Amino acid sequence: TVSREVMDLEREYLLQNYARYPLVLHRGEGPRVWDVEGKAYLDFISGIGVNALGYEHPRITRVIQEQARLLIHSSNLYYHEYQGPLARHIAKISGLQRSFFCNSGTEAIEGALKMIHSHGHQRSAEKFEIISLDNSFHGRTMGALSVTGQPKYRTDFEPLIPGVRFVTGNDLSQLEAAFSERTAGIVIEWIQGEGGIFPITAEYATRARELADRYDALLVFDEIQCGVGRVGTYFGYQLSDPVIMPDVMVAAKPLACGLPLGVITANERAAASIGAGMHGSTFGGSALACRVALEFFEILDELL
Repeated sequence: TVSREVMDLEREYLLQNYARYPLVLHRGEGPRVWDVEGKAYLDFISGIGVNALGYEHPRITRVIQEQARLLIHSSNLYYHEYQGPLARHIAKISGLQRSFFCNSGTEAIEGALKMIHSHGHQRSAEKFEIISLDNSFHGRTMGALSVTGQPKYRTDFEPLIPGVRFVTGNDLSQLEAAFSERTAGIVIEWIQGEGGIFPITAEYATRARELADRYDALLVFDEIQCGVGRVGTYFGYQLSDPVIMPDVMVAAKPLACGLPLGVITANERAAASIGAGMHGSTFGGSALACRVALEFFEILDELL
């Protein structure tokens, strides 16, 4: 069968790092997908949180077709028409000022970690420690693994970045004990969503904000899993009343409806940690991805 041929070819030539289901997808429409044999499935995975608008959304398809005829990629050596408007819209809905566009959530975390380290180094050579939470998941690159609080992901790749301290979520005494003058930043998922649903309390996030201010550290909210409309607000931290603002917020997943796009959004204090030449991306923030993201946010605005 066609399915068998596809699977056998991958088994021969691809790294065997994915434990795939024996399902070869061919097309999608709305919430459903069809395999190469024509069998339909109701998709509850949504591309691991990416296809928030379903498959073949008419407005997204139209924008992709229009932009593909104009400009797909140009590099960040030049301007194009869509990064500025997209960053402005994210600033409006997030309450933060400046954005950097990359390709994925783990890339966004990597950039946020660089901001934390740079922020700390500007103050002291000893200010490099990062606090993260047990049971967290922030990505699979070496930096992201360093702040991921699950040994099953970390063990095979150690040693990782030094200076990371893990604490139990919602345990105020552990949080307070972990902070010191060496702390450069803390990374928190508002809702831990890998392997369950574990919300952070407003009391805990408020205390993290207070301690970050006291010790001149950056508070980073990882909204990759729980953000961008999934909880009924634009971002998870907006569930609190009053809203507890981070210094840095990272997001990805549905931003460009299946095209690679991640974002780091920061206030002016955190943004000052990255100057010219300190960070970059070849593909991040392409004209195609940014224009699709603008259309996505227009649709999301109508829903929220």
